[in-house]
Amino acid sequence: MRYFIELAYNGTKYHGWQIQPDAVSVQEKLNKAISTVLQSKIEVVGAGRTDTGVHASQMFAHFNTEVPLGDHLTHKLNSILPNDIAVAKVFEVPEEHHARFSAESRSYEYRIWLGRNPFLLDFSWQIHSHKLELSKMNAAAILLLEYDDFQTFSKVKTEVHTFNCDVTAAVWKQEGHLLTFHISANRFLRNMVRAIVGTLVDVGMGKITIEEFRQIIESKNRGNAGLSVPAKGLFLTQIKY
Repeated sequence: MRYFIELAYNGTKYHGWQIQPDAVSVQEKLNKAISTVLQSKIEVVGAGRTDTGVHASQMFAHFNTEVPLGDHLTHKLNSILPNDIAVAKVFEVPEEHHARFSAESRSYEYRIWLGRNPFLLDFSWQIHSHKLELSKMNAAAILLLEYDDFQTFSKVKTEVHTFNCDVTAAVWKQEGHLLTFHISANRFLRNMVRAIVGTLVDVGMGKITIEEFRQIIESKNRGNAGLSVPAKGLFLTQIKY
């Protein structure tokens, strides 16, 4: 039988989602917790791979088992998992459902705090001395919906077969000192959101124009794009199936 797990995590202490040698990952912690509760070796498959320090307010993973799950599985998992990983629910799905390949869209948020806030150090990129022009950043962001090749914003060394993504939403919103970038697509390349945000911030600071942002997209050259902003401001917020 196949089961989905919905969970959330604070990525500050983890080297991303995926298991890797000599580094602590969210996937590793989840595997150990489920295997302990079910007394059977379980390996979960995630809906995607968040990088080191990136957070998730909604993540899904699946696993297969013939072991009866019993009652209170969610409570038992949460009692074993570290406090910075929380399981929302576990539910049975058809055998063909896949946490990664069945996902139709994913949404991320990137959070910038304009000023200083000691309570948000791990959950935002804090810009102390610059004023950002939100209208220009949104005018540039909407251009992303016109393109499907995002090689410009991908890590140079990557094993993907295509740089094509269908971006369906890209918008900045501001509430007081908090500036949040919302972006949705069918898939994302490694480092894509953080590179897009860095380039849009360059627009907001007046370092590049909106037309130059378009030219950067069309160049398909990572060297032309802005910096990769800190991971701590990035959240995987929604996965739709």
